[in-house]
This record gives sequence, C-alpha cells and structure tokens, in this order.
Amino acid sequence: MLKFKSLLLAMVLALTSGILLAQSIDLGRGELPVTIPASYDGNTPAPLIVLLHGYTSSGAGQDSYMGFSKIADRYGFLLVAPDGDQESGSDHNRFWNASDACCNFFGSEVDDSGYIFDIINAVKFEYNVDPDRVYLIGHSNGGFMSYRTAYDHSGTIAAIVSLAGANHNEERPAPENPVHILQIHGTADGTIAYEGDDIQGNEYPSALASVTRWASYNGCSTSGADRELRDLEATIDGHETSVLLFKQGCKRGGSSELWTIAGGSHVPNLSDTFSAQVVEWLYAHPQATVSFSD
Repeated sequence: MLKFKSLLLAMVLALTSGILLAQSIDLGRGELPVTIPASYDGNTPAPLIVLLHGYTSSGAGQDSYMGFSKIADRYGFLLVAPDGDQESGSDHNRFWNASDACCNFFGSEVDDSGYIFDIINAVKFEYNVDPDRVYLIGHSNGGFMSYRTAYDHSGTIAAIVSLAGANHNEERPAPENPVHILQIHGTADGTIAYEGDDIQGNEYPSALASVTRWASYNGCSTSGADRELRDLEATIDGHETSVLLFKQGCKRGGSSELWTIAGGSHVPNLSDTFSAQVVEWLYAHPQATVSFSD
C-alpha cells in the first residue's frame, strides 16, 4: 500500500509539474516575473521573448508601453522584461551597458550581456523553451542592448527587434552565427537620430548603417529591396512605414530588415497592431543553426 501511495504521489506531481513551476526568477537584481501563456503545459517548447527597456525606464514600464504581455496568450510565448542596473548618479537611473554611446554614463563595469544570457538560461531551466525561438526586443538603450547581446551570444539568439536603438559603431568581425535583425526607427527621432549621431562624443551608426552592417555579418547582399508598407504609428495617417529587406544570399538563419516610420518620434504612438506585427515577424525568423560556443 505504501508503494502504491508513493507511486500515486509521483504521478500527481508529474501531471501538475507545469502548475508547480516558478512564476519568477531572481538572478541578483530582484524578482523577475515570467509571463506564462495560458496554453503552456510544459510538454511543447514555447518561444521566449526578452523585452529590454530604454534608459531610465523599467521592464514593467516598457511592457506597459509596448503591450507584449497582453498578447502572450494569443501567440503562446514566454515573456520576461528585466530591469537594467541602476547607475551611480544622483537619479539612480536604470540603464544597460550596451555600447560606448549608450548608455553607461558613469563607467560601470556591469556585464549586462552576460546577465541577459543568464536570464535566458534560467528560464530554460524552469520552462520548456524552444531553443530555436529565443528573441530579444529592445527600445532605445534596450535596442542597443539587443544588438550587443545578439553579437555576444549569436548561438543562442534567433532574432532581435530594435526600436529606436542602434548597433555598435566600431568595426568588428562577424559573430560566429547569423542572427535575424529588424530595426524600427522614426525619421523624426530627436533622441537617437535616424541618420546617426553621437552621445557625449561617442558616435552611433544610422538605422540604415546598423542593418547594413548586420546584412554583411549575415552574408546577405547589402543591396536592399523595398517591400510592403506597414502601419505602426497610430497618429500618422495611412501606412506610414516603409520596409527595406536584406535577404538575398544570406547565410541560413540570418537576414536584416529596416522598418522606417516616416515622421515617427523616439517614442512613437504605437498602432493597435504594432506588437502583433513584431511577434509575427519574430515567429517567421527562427534560428536555423545552433552553436554550443556560448
């Protein structure tokens, strides 16, 4: 009878393992909630999206603006929206140590690329994550951080979406693995200029230069092709966003794309379909090659 009860208990624990999973993780910066879609049962691998906030913002604030947790059930992805470290200045602003230009203004040695990589591994440990569909979405400083993490951990990241961010400016060799890149940027951005600029004397590339660099990394032709117009900005009439695609000749698992919001600001008033369009683009760009170099 004792053996039977033990076996029954083991069966119950196995059947309820999805319910017993932790709903948050903590890697030293406080509790980090994990959004779990209603369809998640632990048996089918789920995509993972890591949402990276802009300078001075927070993970919760970024999700409130972009609304990805609201569509997690519809699309079936896991979501984490971590907070960057707090700078040592009097305002204690949150930031990501992403590039020379943005936004480590007090010379912190924090390894945010490693921290985000650790978050991904922690979520993989707790949940059944599809290793070919690990994605980053970042706004502004978070966009810079998405590029940085994709470069450092190209064997793990399938694709990134950067809204109003930019790639590193200096020349570097291509990362070991291709990564799908989508840059979304408004032409009227007064904070991170569409045409590129500098922050405190540290230059960052233009939106086009960012995606062209990654097209080159991914082995693509650097001659882009125009595609359909999109509606990403709620206050600008019509389909205001043009699409430039770098897909010809790319290595398997890599591409590069630029969505230009004509007249769009640094914090555009996002259309009702913005988050869905971004997720659908991510889903169309899984990782095709897996490296164990990370």
